[in-house]
Amino acid sequence: MSTQSVSIERKAQPMAPEAHVAPTQSSAGPRLLFIDNMRVMLTIQVVLFHLLIIYAGTGGWLYKEGREDFATGALGAWLITVSQAYFMGLFLLISAYFVPGSYDRKSAGRFLLDRMIRLGIPMAIYSWLFSPLLVVLVQRVTEGTSQPWWHYLPGLKYEAVIGSGPLWFVETLLIFSVVYVGWRLVSSCPAPSSVDTRFPGNGVIALFALLLGIVSFLVRLWRPIGWNFSPLNLQFPFFAQYIALFVVGLIAYRRNWFLGLPETTGRLWLAIGIVMIFLFWPLVLGGGMDKGVEPFAGGWHWQAFAYALWESFTCLGMCIGLIYLFRRNVNRQGKLAKFLSSNAYTAYIIHGVVITIMALAVRDVMVYPLLKWALVALVAVPLCFGLSHLIRKLPYPDRVL
Repeated sequence: MSTQSVSIERKAQPMAPEAHVAPTQSSAGPRLLFIDNMRVMLTIQVVLFHLLIIYAGTGGWLYKEGREDFATGALGAWLITVSQAYFMGLFLLISAYFVPGSYDRKSAGRFLLDRMIRLGIPMAIYSWLFSPLLVVLVQRVTEGTSQPWWHYLPGLKYEAVIGSGPLWFVETLLIFSVVYVGWRLVSSCPAPSSVDTRFPGNGVIALFALLLGIVSFLVRLWRPIGWNFSPLNLQFPFFAQYIALFVVGLIAYRRNWFLGLPETTGRLWLAIGIVMIFLFWPLVLGGGMDKGVEPFAGGWHWQAFAYALWESFTCLGMCIGLIYLFRRNVNRQGKLAKFLSSNAYTAYIIHGVVITIMALAVRDVMVYPLLKWALVALVAVPLCFGLSHLIRKLPYPDRVL
């Protein structure tokens, strides 16, 4: 957890779109192009997120330039903290939405095998090959020396046994999928029928957000923000949100909530999400975060409780609001959107390598940090998707990615 500027951070952890793990179809059958487009948007947001950590200095990443001024640090802290409040939960929500249908079509054995191939193989390759090599590269460039790459293999000097770097999300999704299979097998019930039901009312959503904030606060009494279960690279202080939204995604599929979301509800919660984004500043300034983030991270502090509530209402507002916004305005695809959608998952997997190498390549270029972030992003985002396209054309990766 970074204590720089005014942000509460995860350590180098945002997300993966799982773009080809399940077809984006609703329980009623039609392909949900707006979900494909949301995955693309979130994947790009992840690339920008990690680049901002490199150049704004707020948060954890393998390489950071540490050249921030006050404006860069404050803006970076705001953008990073706001993103963290909702985008991982949204990824899990939309990923879970397609899990029941995939399981129904494939049965337990085929479903698990598919998950092991599409999630487990990329996670293992990144954790056991690319992550150690990146550590070596960064140390050689920044310090002029390093140990041989095998010294940084998972479980040795490099702590995470699996799921290192951004691949923690792939690991989480695999774990949740295995638990779902276990629940389906233990319950021994036939697949529940899919029926359109009324989307939850605003009062129910608000109560859910309140309870989610309370549970997050209680968890952080035990494990404050910044605590990491290093063998699996999982930060449990955020898992109340992740588990809750994954379960909501499973329920939403059976009840066809993504298509049944009323426009009035979508507009209201989008507005709530936007308001909460700007309420970040009164919260952190009023809570004295400029003197330290510890009261916000956890424990019996009003700041920790307020932060947990802010996070949960921001999350629900942005999740519902973006689903509404994309369904209403971006439920179509041209050639570019199809290209980006097809390559989003692989782009996520490789983006950590791409942006770290790019940042090292231009580390001696002295440019204002925020401007440098924008300039590198203009190259990094297309490069991630372009390399993804080339990788997926290879004979073996195309079976996984």
